[in-house]
Amino acid sequence: MTNPYQAAFEQSMNDPDGFWAKAAEDCHWYKRWDKVLDDSNKPFYRWFTGGQINTCYNALDYHIDQGRGDQLALIYDSPVTDTIKKYTYSQLRDEVALFAGVLKAQGVEKGDRVLIYMPMIAEAAISMLACARIGAVHSVVFGGFAAKELATRINDAKPKVIVTASCGIEVKKVIAYKPLLDKAIDMSTSKPGKCIILQRPMETASMIAGRDVDWVEAMSAAAPADCVPVAATDPLYILYTSGTTGVPKGVVRDNGGHVVALKWTMKNVYNMDAGDVYWAASDVGWVVGHSYIVYGPLFKGCTTILFEGKPVGTPDAGVFWRVISEHKVKAMFTAPTAFRAIKREDPNAELMKQYDLSNFKALYLAGERLDPNTLHWAEDALKVPVVDHWWQTETGWAIAANCLGLHEFPVKEGSPTKAVPGWNLQAVDANNQQVAAGDIGALVVKLPLPPGTLPTLWQNDDRYVESYLEEFPGYYKTADAGYIDADGYAFVMSRTDDIINVAGHRLSTGAMEEVLSDHPDVAECAVLGVDDSLKGQVPVGFVVLKAGVSKAEDEIVKEVIQMVRDRIGPVAAFKTATVVKRLPKTRSGKILRGTIQKIADNQEYKVPATIDDPTILDEMEEALKGIGYAGSRKS
Repeated sequence: MTNPYQAAFEQSMNDPDGFWAKAAEDCHWYKRWDKVLDDSNKPFYRWFTGGQINTCYNALDYHIDQGRGDQLALIYDSPVTDTIKKYTYSQLRDEVALFAGVLKAQGVEKGDRVLIYMPMIAEAAISMLACARIGAVHSVVFGGFAAKELATRINDAKPKVIVTASCGIEVKKVIAYKPLLDKAIDMSTSKPGKCIILQRPMETASMIAGRDVDWVEAMSAAAPADCVPVAATDPLYILYTSGTTGVPKGVVRDNGGHVVALKWTMKNVYNMDAGDVYWAASDVGWVVGHSYIVYGPLFKGCTTILFEGKPVGTPDAGVFWRVISEHKVKAMFTAPTAFRAIKREDPNAELMKQYDLSNFKALYLAGERLDPNTLHWAEDALKVPVVDHWWQTETGWAIAANCLGLHEFPVKEGSPTKAVPGWNLQAVDANNQQVAAGDIGALVVKLPLPPGTLPTLWQNDDRYVESYLEEFPGYYKTADAGYIDADGYAFVMSRTDDIINVAGHRLSTGAMEEVLSDHPDVAECAVLGVDDSLKGQVPVGFVVLKAGVSKAEDEIVKEVIQMVRDRIGPVAAFKTATVVKRLPKTRSGKILRGTIQKIADNQEYKVPATIDDPTILDEMEEALKGIGYAGSRKS
């Protein structure tokens, strides 16, 4: 018998126009679309062409007009500042409208870019929604990124205004943002007209006369701004993700398809209804923060939680249970790393016993591989479904998931369950032919991608095609390898490029290699991700020194680690490097990264037939043992 998931999936494949038109009827439009799917300019598909919409209206004003203005929209919970602040839909709309007025007063108009470099505070969400309200395009940059990374994003987006705060807080450490911002602007060829600064009590930023604007003063003088209708195909935001060349890719999200898809997922994937409390414990700098802290829950009329803290240390490994209990959270979404950290601190979940979790119905994990130990620990402790689901910055929402709002499937370890309706997921070989069930191939999605995904990269159509569409014509390349079993369950095995997952953050080892190779004493280098029990993967660097270097090796190691921290930021978690005499290579000169990784992860490996000199693998084993990795599993 067909279950609701199967019915939805089949309709989304056989009648995508009808399927997504029905979902779109649940949203507010100023003007209905002329065409649901416009395929007139393949491979640049567009959804809901001719339609006019406003993302902020759908997130806030729509619910007020439905008589729910007094319902809680946003709860800001900050254990690092001992603050809880709650906003109803009406209160949040009024703050957003006022800040939209601030942006307009600084000359921001429809289509202009605004870069947001904020910690996890309510004003970050307010800034995003204010941009959406007036049709400006926001680009949020994670507060942990260093000045150079921030500068590359400023140069690409060319923002008219930058919004920031004086500082962020990492557990108990205050991180000043303004010096990083000033340095980034100095490095940038594109200069913002204005910077709006929110002064936090723990750090006062120095202001540059004529350029810097005080948030509080500007708000007190502002007039609220109304929602501006925009084309469904107009960009809502740019979110930069690591590129294999080290140059970040500006993923674009449109307005219309984004509203439709995310609102649909809130019920069908996460089983949330208006008035339910939803918590994505992520950061607004990442795609999860965009989709499921700010936009998705508010489109659905839920209460969303914006949490400034960590799973452990703010103050202890019970803080997640405290937030779930205190705010009556129904569903939570975070990365497996968070639960590994909690499990390490509180292996028997003793702290959980202090809290009432009776309202909690499901845990969703994504961003990296969910290992079986963490899956079972969470299931045993919480006694609710634990859903592993798989998606990417580019996709904006889940490619594969156990869609609890449609039909709950049995869990299979290591699988994010089945393709979500809308996603024609396939595993193919190098010749673009589907492989048999259970055989490993490249995981790809048949075009067109569903609404809410990336239509292109910011002002770079060529790179969009080259990065995602060229290798497998007619398909979107996920750059993940894996297989689909006979039951239709997807299994995501590994990346097919140099992107690694560090605690749910996608980072390019190629970008780190570029930094290492800039050291004057380094002749060549390699960076690869190795398994880590807490973070999933961590980067490890290998450097070969130039001949005649007299400086101590440990000094060089310290310097390259600091270089990565300065240029990419602490988020890279680059803490381990070692000097080696040479790197294992093929006869054609390609570094055998996969073999090094297997040695590091203590996995069986074969000596590649193409290796230039097999004795070098013994040297790599010794080098890895010296930094706490590896053993010999040569076969």
